[in-house]
Amino acid sequence: MPILVLGATGFIGQQVVLSLEGAGHPVVGLGRDICQSRVRFPDTRWLARDLRTLRQPADWMPLLDDITAVVNCAGALQDGLRDDLVAVQKEAMLALQAAAKTISPAPLIVQISAPENLARAGTAFMTTKLEADRTLASSGLAHVILRPTVVVGRNAYGGTALLRAIASFPGILPLVDAKSPMNAIHVHDVAKAVVDAVEGHIAPGSDLVLAGAPTRTVENMVRFYRRWLGLADAPVIRLPSGLARAISLGADLAGRLGWRSPLRSTAIRISGIGVAPMEDRPTLTAPDPTLRLASEPAAVQDLWFSRLYLLKPLMILTLSLFWILSGLVPLLDPVTTSLRFGASLPAGSALTVTILTSLLDIALGLAILIQPWAKRAMLGMIAVALAYLGAGTLIEPALWLDPLGPLVKVLPSILLTLATLSVLEER
Repeated sequence: MPILVLGATGFIGQQVVLSLEGAGHPVVGLGRDICQSRVRFPDTRWLARDLRTLRQPADWMPLLDDITAVVNCAGALQDGLRDDLVAVQKEAMLALQAAAKTISPAPLIVQISAPENLARAGTAFMTTKLEADRTLASSGLAHVILRPTVVVGRNAYGGTALLRAIASFPGILPLVDAKSPMNAIHVHDVAKAVVDAVEGHIAPGSDLVLAGAPTRTVENMVRFYRRWLGLADAPVIRLPSGLARAISLGADLAGRLGWRSPLRSTAIRISGIGVAPMEDRPTLTAPDPTLRLASEPAAVQDLWFSRLYLLKPLMILTLSLFWILSGLVPLLDPVTTSLRFGASLPAGSALTVTILTSLLDIALGLAILIQPWAKRAMLGMIAVALAYLGAGTLIEPALWLDPLGPLVKVLPSILLTLATLSVLEER
C-alpha cells in the first residue's frame, strides 16, 4: 500500500520520496507545484494540492484511500503571499488527523517538526508546529514525530543556501550571530529516519530529535562551506544585530510579495538563539553531516549558485528600478518626449503612444516585484524591449548613434533580464 508524502517537492520531501521508493515502498507525492517533480520522478504518483485548501477532514478523505502512512514534510518559515502558517502547519494537520481517525486501519502519521527549544525565539513557525505536534501526540493515532536540527545536503534551499552565499562572499565572511550554535544533520539521515519509522524500526509514539555530531557554531559551518567551495579562508566581519533586524524588515516585505528569503525575521530570531539538540529529549544522533558533504565535492555550478544567490534580489530590484524610471522620466515632460517620433506619427498619436508605453514600463517594473508574476513580467520585458528596438530602428534609426545611447542601452537590459530569468526558480 502506498505512502503519502506531503511537501514531496521540497528539499526534505524529495529525498524522503527517493528513500522510501529505494526501500521498496510505493509513494504518492503531494505538492503545490508538481511539474518539475513529475519529470524528475516519473515513477512516482503525483497529486497537485495546496495544503491551504485541505483544512476540513472531508478534504483529506479522498487522499487517504488505501494509504498506509502519511509523512508530513510540508511547512513554511513565515507568513507571506504564498504561505499561511496557521492554515498549513496547524489547521490542515488537525484536519488530516481527524480524517485519519475515521479510517480503519488508520494510517501511521510521521510528522517532520523542529526541536522544541526553538520555541524560545517566539515565532509563529514554532507555535503552529508545536500545536499540531501536541494534538497528534494526544490523538490516539499511531505516529512518530521527528525533530531535525538544521538539515543540510548536496542541494541547498533557504538557510543552507544562505550559508553557502555568505561562504562565497569575496574577501570576507559577513556574519551577525557568528558564535551561535548550529547543529546540522544530513538530509539523507532524516530520510533514513522516516523509512525506519514507516517500517516500524522506530516505535510508534516516539518523539525524537534528529541531530548530527558535533554541534558547531555558525562561523564554523560557514568556514566549512567556504573550504567545500574551494575558496581561501577569509576573516569574519561581525555585523551589528541592528543591521540584521533592518535587513529582515526588507525581507519580510519581500515575503509579503511572495519571495521566501532566508533573511526574514523568523530566521534572524532563530539564528539569534542558535539551533542545538535538547539535552532532556530523546535524540537520534547521526554521523557528522560535513563528512558526507566533503565526500561530494563542490563543482563550478555550486560556486555559481552561491555567488548568484545574494545577487538575485539585487538583479530583480535593478530591473524593477530600470523599468519604473524608464516609464516615469518620459512622463515628466511627455510632450517633449513624443517629439522623438518626428514626422512618423501625428503629434496627438505620438503623445498617446508615449504615455501608454511609459505606463506599460512602470507596470512591468512593479509586476516583477511580485513573485508569482515575476516570470511573466520578465518575458514581457524582453518582448517589449525587442519591440522598442524594432520600432525605434524603423521610426528613428538615428537613435542608434545618439550619444546617450537610448537604443544601445536596451541590449544589456535584455541580457540582465535573461540572466535573472535563468536563476528565478527557487527549487
